[in-house]
Amino acid sequence: MLETIELTKRFNGNIAVNQLNLKVAPGEIFALLGPNGAGKTTTINMFLNFLMPDSGVVKINGLDVTRHPLETKKCIAYIPEQVMLYKNLTGLENLEYFTELAGLKYSRDELICFLVQAGLQRDAADRRVGTYSKGMRQKVGIAIAVAKKAKALLLDEPTSGLDPSASFEFSELLRTLAAQRMAILMATHDLFRAREVATQVGIMKQGKLVVTLSTEQLSHTDLEKLYLEHMRQ
Repeated sequence: MLETIELTKRFNGNIAVNQLNLKVAPGEIFALLGPNGAGKTTTINMFLNFLMPDSGVVKINGLDVTRHPLETKKCIAYIPEQVMLYKNLTGLENLEYFTELAGLKYSRDELICFLVQAGLQRDAADRRVGTYSKGMRQKVGIAIAVAKKAKALLLDEPTSGLDPSASFEFSELLRTLAAQRMAILMATHDLFRAREVATQVGIMKQGKLVVTLSTEQLSHTDLEKLYLEHMRQ
């Protein structure tokens, strides 16, 4: 569902992403780990077609993102670190607006159902998003992804700023989406949550994917040790 082939991106002569080969199948949750500047967000931005690759290919659902920008955008949903919603609109109004942009029309009851399925309290649906916590805004983002019938979800630092309870709840939502065959790619610094929720983890350093492992092979201690070893090299 999500794939890069020898993907490379430079900024002012400096390599941000270096010949990256990555695959995320339907039902998989792939966590990209690495320090700031490793190339995680740059990779996500090329999937979103916000940035053009210098070389290599980015594919969503088998289509080249640069050649088929509109078709590939229909397949994906994106939740950045700071969830971008209209603060003066309610959660319900935001959901209605973004689904209509995608060419979909739902009744009020259907929209509320999407929000509740994403974990938002029913009585919060008609409150302005400006009063929401980050976790609540993320739930609206998840509801948008489900209502849009997205096949893939891209996340940038999804657990940053969440308390442990909200972080656990968000991870459970991701597992539910993966069980529904959504492909999920998230960039994160959170080793613990990556080990808990992801099916695969990849460690990036200086634009390279230096190791990819199934989380079934790793304990929390193993992952932390492996990560630190690569950062010291």
